[in-house]
Amino acid sequence: MKHDAPFYRFFKLFILFSSVIYCFPSSAIEWPQKVHTTEGTLIVYQPQPEKLIGNALTARAAMSFTQNKEPIFGVFWFTAKIDTDRENDSVTVRDMSVIDVRWPESKDAGEQTFTTVVNQAIKTSQFNTSLSQLTASLENAEVAEQSLAQLKTDPPIIIFKDKIAVLLSFDGEPKFSAIKDTHYERALNTAMTVIKDTKNKSLYLTDGHFWYQAKQAKGPYKHTQSVPADLANMLPKNTSTSSLSSPPEIVVATKPTELVVTDGEAKWKSLSGGELMYVFNTETPWLREMQTNNMYVLLSGRWFRAQQHTGPWAFVRADELPQSFANIPPESDLGGLRDSVAGTEEANEAVLDAKVPQTAAISRKDARLTVYYDGKPKFERIPGTNVSYAINTDAQVLQIKGKYYAVDNAVWFKADSAQGPWLVADSIPKNEIAKIPPSSPVYNLTYVEIYESTPDVVYTGYYPGYVWSYPYYGAPVYGTGWYYPPYWGGGYYYPRPSTWGFNIGYNNWTGWSFGVSWSNGFLSLGMNWDLGWPTHYRPYHCCNGWYGGGYRGPVVINTGDINIGNSVNISNKLNNLNNKRPLHNIYKRSQIKTRLASKTQVKRDLKTAISQRDKANNIFADRNGNVLKHDDGKWQQRVSDKWQDVPSDKQQQIKDRIQNTDRQHVQNKLQTIDKSKAKHTLQQRQQSHTQQTNRMQQLNQANRARQLGMQRQQMRRNLPKQMPRQMPNRGH
Repeated sequence: MKHDAPFYRFFKLFILFSSVIYCFPSSAIEWPQKVHTTEGTLIVYQPQPEKLIGNALTARAAMSFTQNKEPIFGVFWFTAKIDTDRENDSVTVRDMSVIDVRWPESKDAGEQTFTTVVNQAIKTSQFNTSLSQLTASLENAEVAEQSLAQLKTDPPIIIFKDKIAVLLSFDGEPKFSAIKDTHYERALNTAMTVIKDTKNKSLYLTDGHFWYQAKQAKGPYKHTQSVPADLANMLPKNTSTSSLSSPPEIVVATKPTELVVTDGEAKWKSLSGGELMYVFNTETPWLREMQTNNMYVLLSGRWFRAQQHTGPWAFVRADELPQSFANIPPESDLGGLRDSVAGTEEANEAVLDAKVPQTAAISRKDARLTVYYDGKPKFERIPGTNVSYAINTDAQVLQIKGKYYAVDNAVWFKADSAQGPWLVADSIPKNEIAKIPPSSPVYNLTYVEIYESTPDVVYTGYYPGYVWSYPYYGAPVYGTGWYYPPYWGGGYYYPRPSTWGFNIGYNNWTGWSFGVSWSNGFLSLGMNWDLGWPTHYRPYHCCNGWYGGGYRGPVVINTGDINIGNSVNISNKLNNLNNKRPLHNIYKRSQIKTRLASKTQVKRDLKTAISQRDKANNIFADRNGNVLKHDDGKWQQRVSDKWQDVPSDKQQQIKDRIQNTDRQHVQNKLQTIDKSKAKHTLQQRQQSHTQQTNRMQQLNQANRARQLGMQRQQMRRNLPKQMPRQMPNRGH
């Protein structure tokens, strides 16, 4: 695993796609789906998940079985494995095993025959669905949870500027290394191009258009037009045009810092309803809640609150924000902020999305790994664990009980020696790895899993936590908040991932992205300049550093007159749109996809069910095995070969009043009859009422989730065409 790219490799893919709107080229995946059997036709309606742990799904589904007459409806429960592909918004449900079958309207003898047919048919079938549909349906399912109590929420240093400025962030004190065959040195621990002239002791910074000069690495930096010719000639030619008419101010930081910039004095605007105001001449979400007059800023998915912009700032959980935040209209300029407000539909979707792994089948013979160290391997023990990690390498290598494990682009490898040879791992010490805390720079490895294996293939997967995105109190946050010191051994320099310094924001359609447009030139120049890069530099290798928090690729979106978290107003730049596929799936990146197992290696003798577009996807199964239909806003239950109406809300209210009267009657009788018997009767009726209420709530939620899933699938298929016209401001 040799790396010759600079520090900016962390940002390369992130910035490279910063002006691209991605499409989701998913084909129509519709329910119900048909399975042919030897005895008749089996129609399976969209499954309702009950549990998702890793790639193991437990669910129930309504079905109908037809021979030569009217269909017979039933419910089956099953376990299965899922394969996910976020680039295509698709999921394959395979290796299904039926664990229970119920036929509410059949006789016992016939039920056994039907059950045998279903078992055989499902066992040899696989179903395709969309990831949008699966994610939306997880609301009532049991999913794997990971404790995030140790995420750090301390605010960074927050600097406000009322003129265009750029944050030059050093990871600690500036460190330099010589550029071969020149009298220049280049800064190692920053994402921007900072050059020191060892002859005149001056320092230079540029974005390819504007040049700056300073006497010290930490500034102040002043605009200059006097640049050594040999230095200017070393840089790649910048043929792009700058949107800035004058050079921005340079703000230098050596500690975790965020820069909030307004184009002139902050201009406040009232949101519809008058509960909130926001600054509209900035790219950072900066709001004021009118009832308390508190200010709020949103940085890396975390809300911070203060009475005034000079602070002090305090962290506010997403589920403890004022109600006015949840009232932000989705179609408003601030609609994109709903992703970071717990309880909103957008935040719920983001949290559910984080619970579905991206999976892959890895070929054992085609996956290779080489790890380079700065000298002999050095390991550091992680406090509170039996795990040590290598500090003098760009790889993520663990030492556990004399064995070595490494993760490279979401694939586990193992070796008997720290220097290899490395083979694809088919098992790992999960219990030990799970103890790695967020305070460790290898914490993200706890989000990479191994599911199953064959002699040729290992099935693996990762969650957004691997790329530093975490659901936290009902909304996504970026980074752990912990500062990870870089390794500097005098020979090689290894930086670590950072939470702060890049105005990172989230939106449900594209994930995390940088939000300061005028910084892009500084970052893109640095990441693209490989000439003279010091040979003793090695970037920290994980998922291209900070690129791709969450599953989706970065993008910039803006449809109004506000630039919250967006670096391009796409409503005016439709010519820049294209249909390049996003890098939502690490396993499909060009340099990695050679590891994927071939179709012959993963070939399964399974028949794919066929979508039935002529049938409505409106049949559901409750937890008791009853079959229900939702039609024209009403629920019907299958009873004795017929659909019977389930009581409407009004009928239910009348029933509730009768039950309340009856309940009071029972309570009044407590003095004259057996108290224990009366109490038991009352409890039974209350329990029955609660169960019926919960049942209808679950059915209504399932119906709503099914509709939302279809809407999201359709929107992702048409994303490039629809976003400029229909999407509110997403991202921040």
